[in-house]
Amino acid sequence: MRNDILYTPAHMITYEIRAIVEIADKLRKLGITTHMENIGDPIARGERLPVWLKSIVADLAQDDKSYGYSPTRGMLETREFLARLTNEKGGVQISPDDILFFNGLGDAIQKIYGLLRPKVRVIISSPAYTTHSAAESSHAEQPPLTYALDPSYGWLPDMDRVRAMVENDSRISGLLVINPDNPTGMVWPEALLREAVEIAREHDLFLIADEVYQSIVYNGMETQPLCRVIGDVPGISMRGISKEVPWPGSRCGWLEIYNADKDPAFARYAHGLLQAKMQEVCSTTLPQLSIPRILSHPEYEAWLQERNARYEKRANVAYERLEEVRGLRVVRTNGAFYMSVVFEEGALNESQKLHVDSPEARRLVESALDQPNVSLDKRFVYYLLAATGVCLVPLSSFSTPHQGFRMTLLQQDDDVFEQTIESIAKATTEFLSS
Repeated sequence: MRNDILYTPAHMITYEIRAIVEIADKLRKLGITTHMENIGDPIARGERLPVWLKSIVADLAQDDKSYGYSPTRGMLETREFLARLTNEKGGVQISPDDILFFNGLGDAIQKIYGLLRPKVRVIISSPAYTTHSAAESSHAEQPPLTYALDPSYGWLPDMDRVRAMVENDSRISGLLVINPDNPTGMVWPEALLREAVEIAREHDLFLIADEVYQSIVYNGMETQPLCRVIGDVPGISMRGISKEVPWPGSRCGWLEIYNADKDPAFARYAHGLLQAKMQEVCSTTLPQLSIPRILSHPEYEAWLQERNARYEKRANVAYERLEEVRGLRVVRTNGAFYMSVVFEEGALNESQKLHVDSPEARRLVESALDQPNVSLDKRFVYYLLAATGVCLVPLSSFSTPHQGFRMTLLQQDDDVFEQTIESIAKATTEFLSS
């Protein structure tokens, strides 16, 4: 090319959650049955939507209004509905104009970080959800700036360390909280969430709360939304229907912007988000129109609780079996539908393998691993896929020094799920002793 056209940090961006799918596809062609526990798509894993929900969407599809542009901020009746839900929680009060719709939260994440000045940093939790870490890293042209979630402490952060990082790095202007967390399934206790707010207040930061899993909690846990605890601190809540309804194919997410009037710089930033959205005209209309009808339907809450009960059961099945495996550190999942498992320090080495029946599958995986600087947990995950068909994600791909794996809790067939967990447990034991 006439010029080097690749954006400098683009080579650093990987998405192992989907990259491993290419290997799984090739293994399926070799006759290997796969169990895809890598991507958080309930529909792909067989979750069936209730008839009443489909009827809402079908009815809206008959309305010509569903096929037109929406206002840039989003459909007014939907924003009014969502603002009312937030205001009824008794914390910060917002208007419909404080809500901005995007084509999925991936779209919103790119705008949130892309509009920041390059020297400004947002500190994010680690293990870090890849879309956040990649977007923050790209905007700064540096590795993501992270604070640690500790598996020895239930994947909770040490807020004294977070405070120290903020005090010692004047570039930090934002603090990200994912609650419930992806990839760990941790639910933030209210006390720690309030500490995050206090750190932001003390150091003049804004908060970002990715709350797309806010309603998916179980094992007796409760979660506090940011709107209840933020007070007068500027902040953004990220919400959507992809996981909660679930309707991931809708690509429908929104931002709730809090306290923009409390800080002129944050007000300009919030206006910049609106201006950036104007360049794309609007978000998709039909999913927006469905939100008030779905969330207010008389069967919705029972449907949601039924789903949460299923996630709770699977989370506990996985925890109870995997904690028996020597060499693993397992934390019980209490929210979202993921579990992150860590290998004990020193448990992995470069010589470990699993027996793979198919010579073609073995060659495929070993070829994929024959690259420089392949992490040890990636080595485990790829051998596991070839040997058992179970597709996980290496934990190190979530911007963390911890070696381990993330799996979903989305398999709908209880027997298949238990068999999958058993396959992981037995393969782990074999791998670690090889």
